[in-house]
Amino acid sequence: MYPDLVIAFALVLVIEGLLYALFPDAMKRMMVSVMSMPSSSMRSAGLLAAIVGVGIVWLIRL
Repeated sequence: MYPDLVIAFALVLVIEGLLYALFPDAMKRMMVSVMSMPSSSMRSAGLLAAIVGVGIVWLIRL
């Protein structure tokens, strides 16, 4: 399980790095819009993303 967790973190870094490298202006605009979002909306979106991610991992591991 430990190597899978390290691979997952590495893939997150790859995807985020590619987004910043390919679309730097869009990422800046996104950061500005995130700063104006209420914390409750960000919390809900983060929780939803976590639930979807756990669901995908669960389906893959079946």
